[in-house]
Amino acid sequence: MKEAVSSNSGHRQRIKEKYEKSGMNGWLDYEVLELALSYAIPRKDTKSIAKDLLSHFKTFNGVLDAERKELESIKGISEHSSVFLRFLKDVSILYMEQGIHNRDLLSSPQVVCDYLKVALKGLADEEIKMLFLDGRNQLIEMETLKSGTVNRSVVFPRKVVERALYHHAVGVIIAHNHPDGSLEPSDEDQDMTRAVQEALKTVDIKLLDHIIIGGNEYYSFKENRVLNDD
Repeated sequence: MKEAVSSNSGHRQRIKEKYEKSGMNGWLDYEVLELALSYAIPRKDTKSIAKDLLSHFKTFNGVLDAERKELESIKGISEHSSVFLRFLKDVSILYMEQGIHNRDLLSSPQVVCDYLKVALKGLADEEIKMLFLDGRNQLIEMETLKSGTVNRSVVFPRKVVERALYHHAVGVIIAHNHPDGSLEPSDEDQDMTRAVQEALKTVDIKLLDHIIIGGNEYYSFKENRVLNDD
């Protein structure tokens, strides 16, 4: 047992030194997971666990997108390590979110979409995000609504107006995910977009875009010229 512990310890140290020397350039996904898990799982071979995770969830993103119960179905993944993996994703979301502050979001649409893909991709349920912008098209605040918390066709437009007024917003971007990975706007999506746009017009606030996240892609109502500018 002591020899196994010593061997694992030496291997972990070599991986850390490899990272310190050259970063993750050229690393395989399992190596990244192996190093990450070494901080959450003591005295175990994290290489085999990392490979099992990738075998089950297919990709590095698939691992981070997985629900905790799914993660814990993999041998070697405890409640502690599943929380750690979810934490890694939340840290990456926070990092991306910080990157959209103090920027003209209308002239940097890819930054917004990149953030939304990280925040909404892989969720089992639908979430709606509301981004409230000032007169310079910079982010004032962002809020999230879980699926089922509002009647989208009736209550949601009023909710957007209420929160936009609260934040003294000049423009609003709304976004939501399609858990099935599709990008095609549904009839409900289009009806909701029109309803939100009309509701915001009554208080002289502009709906700047509605973005749908499906898988690792996005659909922009603005880019596809579905939104009216009048």
